[in-house]
Amino acid sequence: MLANYRRLFAVPHVTSLLVWSLTARFYTPGLMIAVTFLVEGWTGSYTLAGLVAGAFTLGIALVGPLRGRMADRGGSDRLVLVCGVVFTLGLFALALLPASLWWLSLPLALGTGLFGTPANQIVRALWPRLTRGPERQAIYAAEATTQELLFVFAPVLTAAVVAMAGPRQALLMLCVLGLLGAVGFAWALRRAGVTGPAPVEEALEGEAAEKGDKGPRGSLLFHPALCLLFAMCLLIISGVVGMDLVIVAWANELGAPQYVMVLASVWALGSLVGGAVSGMLKGAPRLTLRAFAAALGMAVLIPFVPPISHLPTPLLITPLLFVSGLALAPTLAAMMGRLGDTAPSHRRAEAFGWMSTAMSTGAAVAGPLTGALVDTNGIAGGTVGAASLVLLAAVLTLFLPRTGASTASPADVPEEPATDGTAVPLATDGGDRISPSSPRGHGGPTVGPVPTERTGTTASPPRPSSP
Repeated sequence: MLANYRRLFAVPHVTSLLVWSLTARFYTPGLMIAVTFLVEGWTGSYTLAGLVAGAFTLGIALVGPLRGRMADRGGSDRLVLVCGVVFTLGLFALALLPASLWWLSLPLALGTGLFGTPANQIVRALWPRLTRGPERQAIYAAEATTQELLFVFAPVLTAAVVAMAGPRQALLMLCVLGLLGAVGFAWALRRAGVTGPAPVEEALEGEAAEKGDKGPRGSLLFHPALCLLFAMCLLIISGVVGMDLVIVAWANELGAPQYVMVLASVWALGSLVGGAVSGMLKGAPRLTLRAFAAALGMAVLIPFVPPISHLPTPLLITPLLFVSGLALAPTLAAMMGRLGDTAPSHRRAEAFGWMSTAMSTGAAVAGPLTGALVDTNGIAGGTVGAASLVLLAAVLTLFLPRTGASTASPADVPEEPATDGTAVPLATDGGDRISPSSPRGHGGPTVGPVPTERTGTTASPPRPSSP
C-alpha cells in the first residue's frame, strides 16, 4: 500500500519542495491567535482584534490570482523571497507597535497580508510538472495531510509562546519562521530548476477556448469547470471552519475551554489518517464520492450535540469526530488534483491563486454565518449549517465535466529507461505522441512530435528542452 509514497518521494526534489513549502506557510494558522491576543490586549475588544486578523486574510485573498500569474511567468524564487521579506518586516513592525498607536495595526495588517508568501499555490501548481499518475494522487494527499499537521501544531506552539512570553514574542517567532520558510522554499525552487515560466502543453492549445483560456490576459473565471471548483473550495472551507467554531462555542457553553483542543485534535487526526490512506490507493480519486462522504461525516454529528442531545461529557463524541474527519483531507486532495488537471498548464499557479482566494473567502464567511446559526439554533444549528455547506459542495461535483484524455492523470504512463538505469516517466499529450519528461524536473514534460532522426546514441536518449 505504500508503493505510491515510495515512488513519490523517490522523485527528485519532491521532498524538499514539500517540506520547505510547509515551513513557509507555518505562520498561517498561528497568526490569528497571536494577532487576536495582541490587539485585544491593546484595546480590550475582541471585535477590533477580529477586524485586524481579518485584514490579514483579506490582503492574502486579494492578491492570490495576481501572485499566481506572476509565478506562471517565471521568477517564482524571487517572488517568494520578496514576499517573504516584506511580510516579515510587516509582522515585525506590528509586534513592535506601541499600544497607543493600535489603530495603525489595521492598515498595517492589510498591507502585510498583500505580501503573504504564495508557497501553497506555487507548489501545488508544480506537482503536475513533477509527478504522474499514482504519484500525483499521492503528493496531493500527502500535502493535504501534512497541512492538517500545521493546523494542529502551529496554533499549539503559538498559544504556548503567548502564554509563556506574550503575544509580541509570538509574532516575532512567526516572523523568524516565515522568513526561514521563504528563503528555504526559494532555494528549493531554484535547486529543482522550476523557477522558469510554466510550460505550455501543445495538446491543450487547441482546447484553450473550451477551457476559457482566452490568451495570456484572459480570466480563468470564464472557465465553468474551474468556477465550480473554486465554489467547492469556498463551501468546503466555510463548512470546515464553521465546524471549528461550533466546537469552540460548545466548549464555551460548558465553561470548559480545554475541550476545544481535545475535540479539534481528534477531528484533525481523523483527517490525517484519511489523507494518508487515500494517498496509498490506486486509481483516480472519485471526487464526488469523497465529497458526499465528507458531508455525511459531518451530518452524523447533528443528533449528538445540544440542544438535540445533552451528553454527560463532549468526550463521548470523539469516536464520531474521528470518523467525521476521515474524508476531509482526501476530498481536499482530490479537489487540488482535479484543479491541477483542469487548469491550463501554463496558468496553474494562477488557478491555485484563485483557489486560495476562494478558501480565504470561505473562512471569512464562516465566522458570521456560523455565529448567527449558533445564536439562533444552538450548537446543532451551527453543525447543520456546516454540514449543509459541505453537502452543497458535494452537489456541485455532479456538474463537473468528466476528465478527458488530456486532463486525466495518466496512471499507466509508459516509462523510458534513463542513462543511469532508472525509469523516467513519459508524458502524453492526449494523443499518440509521447515525449520524455525531464528526470531532474527542469520545467516538466516536453510535449511535441517525436524526432524522426536520431539525435543521440542508443545509450543516451536526447534530453528534453527546458521551457
